[in-house]
Amino acid sequence: MKNKKLLLVFLLCGTLLIGLLSACGQNAESKRSADNDLGKSEEKEEKKTKTYEATNGTVEIPSNPERIIVIADSYVGYFLTLGIQPLGISDFSMNNRYFEGKLDGVESLGDSNNPSMEKMIDLNPDLIITFNDPKAVENLEKIAPTIAINYGEKSYKEQLREFGEITGRERSAEEWIEQWESKIAEWKPKIKEMVGDQTVSILSPFSKGIYAFGHSYGRGGEIIYGEFGLKAPDTVQEMAIDSGEGWADFSLETLPDIAGDIIFTCPWSGDEADPEQVYGSKLWKELPAVKQNKVIELDPSAAFFNDPTSLDQQLDFIIESLQNNM
Repeated sequence: MKNKKLLLVFLLCGTLLIGLLSACGQNAESKRSADNDLGKSEEKEEKKTKTYEATNGTVEIPSNPERIIVIADSYVGYFLTLGIQPLGISDFSMNNRYFEGKLDGVESLGDSNNPSMEKMIDLNPDLIITFNDPKAVENLEKIAPTIAINYGEKSYKEQLREFGEITGRERSAEEWIEQWESKIAEWKPKIKEMVGDQTVSILSPFSKGIYAFGHSYGRGGEIIYGEFGLKAPDTVQEMAIDSGEGWADFSLETLPDIAGDIIFTCPWSGDEADPEQVYGSKLWKELPAVKQNKVIELDPSAAFFNDPTSLDQQLDFIIESLQNNM
């Protein structure tokens, strides 16, 4: 009888021990599961941001930013091409006719050199794009992650790819480049045949003389010289294109040397100079391009821009203008 009681006690203790071990195992498994879930959550959280090497250093930005303010006028159209409407842009960009119908609901932030900080704070952006001005960048970084860009360091195709990478829209960038290159391939031989050996110049009167633009400073130069490969006057080729600057300034007296057989022109939008000082001068009126009605007027509100959205419409304008003036 005594032995039976001892056996019963041993059996009860064994059962309790197994239960305790099982409970401990379940707790450990639950802890591991919780730890795994936490790890996955942290990993997911980490993937919401990424680091980007910008001109202003390493910047931690959202993986797929969508609430974007673009202070740098030149880059608004890149985001429109990628299917992203900026929250806010400068007054100058708002007036670009190539953006008509694409900016509904976009906030105007004032002058790009002195945008409204209060409006930007209210817009609560997750990314700001600006030109590389250290003092301005320092203030903007207090509002949101800020990427500063040196104008002209990259071609417009490279810049579009970069913005595609920043926003997670690489495919959209490549699609635009593919359709663009297809249009250029179609029209380049036609334009080259139409223009032949005639030279083309892009001129803008300003307060101290005349700007001549090359292949990388807007006004259609990316298309005229860069894509179509049309000839510039020798002086313009040397000073504005071969130099890599994209532009050069000249005195009025040099006008006959920088004027091509075909001239694209508009007043300079960066000062209050009277363009008639050039357009009304005897030197201008005596130019062969003027006498032969081969002067094509650019829209001063839009000529500055060389983003993909603007380039698409500039291409149509340049093709139509050359067809009508040959």
